[in-house]
Amino acid sequence: MAPKFGTSGLRGLVTELTPALVGDHVRAFLKSCPVGIGLYVGRDLRPSSPDIAGIIIDAARAAGVHVTDCGAVPTPALALAAMGAGASAVMVTGSHIPADRNGLKFYTPAGEITKAHEQAILGALGQSGKQGIIGVLARNPLVGGNYIARYVDAYGHEALKGCVVGVYSHSTVGRDVLMDVLRGLGAEVIELGRSEKFIPVDTEAVDAATRKQLRAWAAEHRMDAIMSMDGDGDRPLLTDASGQVIPGDVLGQITGASLGADIAVTPVSSNTGAESVFDQVVRTKIGSPYVIAGMESDMPARVVGYEANGGFLLGYAAAGLAPLMTRDSVLPLIAPLVAASNLGLAALVERQPKRFTAADRLQGISTEKTNAFIAELDTHPSELETFLAPMDSRPAQIDRTDGLRVTLQDGRIVHLRPSGNAPECRCYAEADSPEAAQETLSAGLQALMRALG
Repeated sequence: MAPKFGTSGLRGLVTELTPALVGDHVRAFLKSCPVGIGLYVGRDLRPSSPDIAGIIIDAARAAGVHVTDCGAVPTPALALAAMGAGASAVMVTGSHIPADRNGLKFYTPAGEITKAHEQAILGALGQSGKQGIIGVLARNPLVGGNYIARYVDAYGHEALKGCVVGVYSHSTVGRDVLMDVLRGLGAEVIELGRSEKFIPVDTEAVDAATRKQLRAWAAEHRMDAIMSMDGDGDRPLLTDASGQVIPGDVLGQITGASLGADIAVTPVSSNTGAESVFDQVVRTKIGSPYVIAGMESDMPARVVGYEANGGFLLGYAAAGLAPLMTRDSVLPLIAPLVAASNLGLAALVERQPKRFTAADRLQGISTEKTNAFIAELDTHPSELETFLAPMDSRPAQIDRTDGLRVTLQDGRIVHLRPSGNAPECRCYAEADSPEAAQETLSAGLQALMRALG
């Protein structure tokens, strides 16, 4: 995968993220976007991340920018610290993609970069920076602790008293932070599956082996839930007591409702049950910059944003929490467990509107190939009907907001789009039960493999 700059920042193979390329993007960001008092730099636990963080720090200091090295911290913790200080930030992470790849996420003092910032950065690439006074380098060891305090102070030391929570640590940079948050809220924590080798966990498309392991841990230990995150700690993974994964969009609507939100901004890939939960739902393209843009257009109402991967954005002061306009994982892990109380997570999920999503991807498929295939389905109804034939239904409605989202005559939904950060064709399904959603997803993936594999 050649390095690509887009909605998720810069992503590419580690071998192609050269000092020259990384330095060029850092200089372009500093030249074209608001910087504030300086630059905060954080990283995940990939083997390549410390070296890339060093390149960023050197490039920024050479440009005369003061740098604060925050070390290995979750992305939302870095963003919270930088925005609180009035600084910009760069997070070194490839999120959920394999360890042979990595990337950079950029933040202005106001939060995640927008699409306008993205274009400005692209326009500034290749321009030499001014050489002058070298920026000062400082270190901030308090970023993780302040992030922990955000939730403990808001919910209190007895919010999860009596709860037993498993934490699938794997290699997420947020593993110790999450366990400290849970203990601070009064929960008993059982650590599961800690790994010093990087494991790419996609919380939106949890693979069969991971689901099996989660169920096995649930059967082995008496726990109320199992929690985890993706590599950089901005996307949550939560199961009920049986080890059943709760979809990220369901976590989003439960969290938003528990905070008293009136408006939810969420991509078209999130389940349509949200329309029964909130007074207003604004649908966007997939990607947190689009969600943020939708939230900002509705300020100052009580608005939240969330994605199908579970990342949650808080747009107003709620329940003792200050707004945090970047994708967060801790809030949508804690809020549902607190809301479930003695009811249990499974029962709380059962009370939600009966619309469920499932997602996965066909890997090794270029964006160009995916787009061409989607265009073929969109312009030739017979091709679309052939593709949908294994699902035993015909198209009733088409939404082109992001890729091709087809509502079938029986109410199920199939959605195809190219991944924004990897050579993958993403497939989403929605139905009125988890089983039907998974069956529809499996049929869609098989049809994709026949067409593109």
